Amino acid sequence: MAVLEATRAQLAAELTEARRQSEILFSVLRPSYLYERPISERHRVIFYIGHLDAFDYIQICREGLGRQSSEPALDALFQAGIDPDSENLPADLPSDWPSLERTTSYVRQARRAVDHALDDAPVDSVYMALEHRLMHLETLAYMWHNFGHEAKIAPAGYDAILPSRTTPANSWRKVPAGEVTLGKPRDGSFGWDNEYNEHVLDVPAFSIQKYKITNGDYLRFVRDGASLPHFWTEREGRLYYRGMFEEIPLPLDWPVYVTQREAASYAAWAGKALPTEQQFQRAAYGADGRLYPWGNSAPAGDAGNFDFKRWDPESVSETPCGKSAYGVHQLVGNGWEWTSTVFAPFDGFQAAPSYPGYSANFFDGQHYVIKGGSPRTAARLLRRSFRNWFRPEYPYVYGAFRCVES
Repeated sequence: MAVLEATRAQLAAELTEARRQSEILFSVLRPSYLYERPISERHRVIFYIGHLDAFDYIQICREGLGRQSSEPALDALFQAGIDPDSENLPADLPSDWPSLERTTSYVRQARRAVDHALDDAPVDSVYMALEHRLMHLETLAYMWHNFGHEAKIAPAGYDAILPSRTTPANSWRKVPAGEVTLGKPRDGSFGWDNEYNEHVLDVPAFSIQKYKITNGDYLRFVRDGASLPHFWTEREGRLYYRGMFEEIPLPLDWPVYVTQREAASYAAWAGKALPTEQQFQRAAYGADGRLYPWGNSAPAGDAGNFDFKRWDPESVSETPCGKSAYGVHQLVGNGWEWTSTVFAPFDGFQAAPSYPGYSANFFDGQHYVIKGGSPRTAARLLRRSFRNWFRPEYPYVYGAFRCVES
């Protein structure tokens, strides 16, 4: 049972806000696209409309309190997602899914059941449901990125992008040898199974780039023969960035979003390397016990591009007050950062009984740790022990990187 880090009322308010963010996201997409699949490795959009609340119900009501569902068939239909694997693509048809009216009716029913259960449910199950929804808000955002602009409606308050054509000079920051803490202790506070157990490692001295690799940096690699990243488009000899709601001339000062394989290839081309998970952790958090790269204050907009601040990246030189003790910028936000570390359990790993496959299904040597956060990563997921992972060739994620040298 987790330590109650927030009151039940606060958790309910967070879940309400996460639901609101979900509604914003689904409202961005025109209704005629709800049965489409913008990414071949993922489900159709209609699945996710049901999935978010199915997961909430299953974790909080069924697993948490043993309450039987009145819709077990829809629970099962909307329960399981897909591991992005280009070799085993789903082959379902739109007609295989329930109508939008049937799905939204199921969602309303699941939400009523969850709301009535929040005061009694094990707090771990509430945290799990909340963070699962927040993770999917990012998954859905990068899925939406792969729809054409005609499929989306920019929400109220969206500001047109004003790209820069200047690439900021990147420099190196020395990180002295020392200890780094990975994972989190079993102190009763909530974490996902792969975050445990806390352990300390010695990390030799290294240098790391001050900024993430930008589109401008990566352009030199492209001109030397590399392929265009997924988020770039070329027309009539000019390069553009595919933003969420508009296409713009390639912003040279934004972080480049690439696969882990592309990031590793760039690092090798530059005679450098990708950081390991422990090097990233050392550069971001040092050894003084800080909660975030900038210190212990809660995440705020002046510290980085995260928590749904923007729909797209911003310059790598923005938010300097979010830099780490070693002067490294944007280790949290504006794009996850690829590492060279294969996703694997820490010593003492124990799968969560109510979600045993969350991490264990991916300890297969085919996924790499990615750290930090993107513009669409919720503040709650920015804790230093949080670990994300993807296949090395997966092109859709908001995955940035920077290089290290010994």
